[in-house]
Amino acid sequence: MKTIAIIPARYASTRFPGKPLALLGGKPVVQRVYEKVAPLVDMAVVATDDARIYDAVEAFKGKVVMTSADHKSGTDRVQEAYTKVSQALGQGYDVVINVQGDEPFIAAQQIQAVKDCFMDSNTGIATLVKPFHPEDGLEALLNPNSPKVVLGAGSRAMYFSRSVIPYLRGVDQSEWLSRHTFYKHIGLYAYRPEALARITAMEQTPLEKAESLEQLRWLENGLCITVRVVDIETVGIDTPQDLERAEEFLRQQKIEKGSL
Repeated sequence: MKTIAIIPARYASTRFPGKPLALLGGKPVVQRVYEKVAPLVDMAVVATDDARIYDAVEAFKGKVVMTSADHKSGTDRVQEAYTKVSQALGQGYDVVINVQGDEPFIAAQQIQAVKDCFMDSNTGIATLVKPFHPEDGLEALLNPNSPKVVLGAGSRAMYFSRSVIPYLRGVDQSEWLSRHTFYKHIGLYAYRPEALARITAMEQTPLEKAESLEQLRWLENGLCITVRVVDIETVGIDTPQDLERAEEFLRQQKIEKGSL
């Protein structure tokens, strides 16, 4: 099974402009992501709409593709990049992995877990979730920047929401994490190329617009999303404050490995 990882990276982030080029441990965030992913797939490519990011990726000898600035989602950017790469190489891949450009601590186990979903020939789209634990605290569960997922039979996603789902009726919020397993969505997707082409041809849908979660477009159109549960913590970067947390996380990793 041949896999390609595409890393969409925009400069004009609303909450953190220039995020891909922000330094984390002395390296741009996008470089951290690329270096984690590249050894785990047959090919890794950064997809960007900004010359500054393009030049930065070339400077660290990564592969990069310039894409349109008009895309409404990272998935649309991934589709354009995949089309350009496959046409340039004269060959396609079995699975396209969309690795968020703000996940510098993505783990090999996570990449493998999403790849394993495609051992089932019926899987067209796959993603990952992580259980919330009581020690994570209620604040983490209530955070709207951390989408939640409800799973159905056959490890399929039923719904994604920025709200807490399901709602535990008759249970005090302080007890929710001890009374039910809630799942946090990890922003790692993978698709068969034909599924990727199909979902990016779809118009935005009401639920997608309401929650600002593009995967709801796919569910509204009747597609299935296969989900794997992992229990590996990652530190995504949405804000400058998250970058500070990531610096501390990186420092702790280096201490544990004896690098400091």
